[in-house]
Amino acid sequence: MAKKQETKTASLKSVEEKLKALYQLQLIDSEVDRIRTVRGELPLEIEDLQDSIEAYSKRKEKVVQEIDSENEIKTKNTNQIAESNELIKKYKKQLENIKNNREFVSLTKEIEFQTLEIELSEKKIKNSEANLLHHTEKLNSLNDDLNVRKDELDKKSGELDEIVKETEKEEDALLKKSQKAKKVIDDRLLLAYEKIRGNVKNGLAVVSVKRDACGGCFNKIPPQRQLDIKLHKKIIICEHCGRILVDEEELQKS
Repeated sequence: MAKKQETKTASLKSVEEKLKALYQLQLIDSEVDRIRTVRGELPLEIEDLQDSIEAYSKRKEKVVQEIDSENEIKTKNTNQIAESNELIKKYKKQLENIKNNREFVSLTKEIEFQTLEIELSEKKIKNSEANLLHHTEKLNSLNDDLNVRKDELDKKSGELDEIVKETEKEEDALLKKSQKAKKVIDDRLLLAYEKIRGNVKNGLAVVSVKRDACGGCFNKIPPQRQLDIKLHKKIIICEHCGRILVDEEELQKS
């Protein structure tokens, strides 16, 4: 019921009153835009940093897994060397008590095989150590990059919190004024205003005539049209950019 009453009240207002309310609404919304522009890039920068930190963290996780894998390979081959050395000792001891040539050949082959196993394991360990060195350098570099980005994120987040804290009350007060101004404007006109604001880069849906030109697109306005704008008897749209045109001086007088 209250909503219907507000709409009815808005529809009874004169065109001049509606234009004045629109003009005031534009001033308020432009001020809100200014406040939000102050912190405008910070939320995007913070989001980019968060995405970057997540990507670096995943890369770090992968490198840590590669380091763990190389350490496992190194441990496995170190154990293999120890096992092969024990077997060589065992086979050499058995050589002292051989009974025939066949046993000698068999034990000798086992010793050769375990010696080759040791050489192969040592080669694998060297390869793992080289990989570990590479992965460790990569991990240190990633940690440095992560720390830089985390510090930057803390700094940007602190800046944003400070700006929000400073402007929160002002923005809230302006938004309340914006709601109050909207009550004077009928729904159709308000919808047109918001649509225009959404379609233009600077958010200016209501502009005044300056130096015989539209204050939004700067195209020249014919004298007769300027007179109609000055009278504020009807809603006049710029035929070039679609913005609502007003005479700022006349509105400030009324």
